[in-house]
Amino acid sequence: AETLFRSGRGHVIDYVSSAVRMDHVPPPALPEVCFIGRSNVGKSSLIRALFSLSPEVEVRVSKTPGHTKKMNFFKVGKYFTLVDMPGYGYRAPQDFVEMVEAYLQERHNLKRTFLLVDGVVGLQKADHIAVEMLEEFGIPYVMVLTKIDRASRGLLLKNVLHIQEFVKEKTQGCFPQLFLVSSPEFLGVHLLRCFVAHVTGNLPAVEAS
Repeated sequence: AETLFRSGRGHVIDYVSSAVRMDHVPPPALPEVCFIGRSNVGKSSLIRALFSLSPEVEVRVSKTPGHTKKMNFFKVGKYFTLVDMPGYGYRAPQDFVEMVEAYLQERHNLKRTFLLVDGVVGLQKADHIAVEMLEEFGIPYVMVLTKIDRASRGLLLKNVLHIQEFVKEKTQGCFPQLFLVSSPEFLGVHLLRCFVAHVTGNLPAVEAS
């Protein structure tokens, strides 16, 4: 998985383009994963951490919540595309719903959606709405708990247990395992790279001998 996220000769990782409408997105030639979440959940920071082995890849991280206003596409060699979606909730773009709903419904090469939840504040009303949308469209998704370095152990445990209970009781299409990450400290980032490589069909299964 680390080899996949490390650019080199013959394996270029790069920002491809941005789009606000589906007729502007790159052709669906490769398997794709997308990252969605509330504004200021740490989405761009996590994507930058995933690409940290290739520091030349420019992922803009802003201190201003809601900075990502477009769908940003990053091509990982000839293997897959990663999409940074606009944040929902606070300062979301006006056409967020139309943009994201169209993407989720029409993007047939989308292999997995990563729904990011703030590890300090836990599941919010806006997150519930995002889950309802993914469930309604039948989109397979994964929950990722961000900023775990900022939460006390007690608070983190409370939020993890709440999400696990929510996933078990209220969801059909959610991957049962919750991923816990810290972008500044790279906690959980390697595991997430492995999972992305797996769902895009780029991590061969190793048979036990």
